[in-house]
Amino acid sequence: MEKQQKYRIYLLLVFVMMAWGINVIMTKVIVAEFLPVTITSLRVFTAGISVFIILFFLKKVRIPTKKEFLYIVFGCFFNVVGHHYFLSIGLSKTSASNGGLILGLGPLLTTIVAFCFLGNKVTVWKMLGIILGLTGVSFIVMEGSGGVSGISLGDLFVFLAILSQAISFAIIKKASATLDPRLMTGYMLVFGSIILFIISLFKEPHGLQGITHGSMGVWLIFLASAIFGTAISHTIYNYSLGKVGVSEAAIFINLNPFFALIAAVMFLGEKITLPQILGFVFIIIGVLFGSGALEEYFLQSRQKRESVYLKKVKSSS
Repeated sequence: MEKQQKYRIYLLLVFVMMAWGINVIMTKVIVAEFLPVTITSLRVFTAGISVFIILFFLKKVRIPTKKEFLYIVFGCFFNVVGHHYFLSIGLSKTSASNGGLILGLGPLLTTIVAFCFLGNKVTVWKMLGIILGLTGVSFIVMEGSGGVSGISLGDLFVFLAILSQAISFAIIKKASATLDPRLMTGYMLVFGSIILFIISLFKEPHGLQGITHGSMGVWLIFLASAIFGTAISHTIYNYSLGKVGVSEAAIFINLNPFFALIAAVMFLGEKITLPQILGFVFIIIGVLFGSGALEEYFLQSRQKRESVYLKKVKSSS
């Protein structure tokens, strides 16, 4: 891949992380107004239809093969049902800033999943990153709780949400060999929203009645979350994942908690505490180690120094 094209994808990934960070806040507002699973199923369905409308004009819509359909089914359960279910429930039981910071574990969990399912190597540097990242999360979830026994159930659900998403990235990468990740995103969102809606009928039998009481402002946030925070951002991310790979795309997820924290302070008036800042620092350092970014940087620097040294030796001889 050309450097210029790679940099364009990197810029797109930064945009996605901004959208995802702000989407944590929008989701927090939505699940506080409506029953979480019901409104999430409607939001994800709206996002799926939006993706298909975009792909229709791009002439990318087609029927998947049997093998591709299996990838869609598995991806749907992890990327949509698991991720959005746990995220909607989790954000209804914890703060938006905590949720955004825990989502910063994405690159580390993706590294672990890539090792288990894609055969990627886990070096000492990456293992150190995983430990540092988990340390950072412990600062966040136990802040003010007095220990592990006080960890919020919401924090646990948000963690399960990002774990489900990390597993789905490996599935999407495997499917991208023949199936456009953007089209896969559309199928996953639509099928996943239907499953979420069925779950909501049992878990929240009066969920549909509650949506009639939402204000115009909340519904505008709903549409923004569905179209920008879910449809467009997931389409771009999954497309980028197919281009640059699972681990490299996951590096940018460390920007997610940064944007979520800023948005939580600006729009919800939440305060950032010292343990959250310490946790954020540990997660960022852990991401840089665990994703392989620092390791690759030092390797390239060493190779450059060796190249310069060899040139000097040749010129002197």
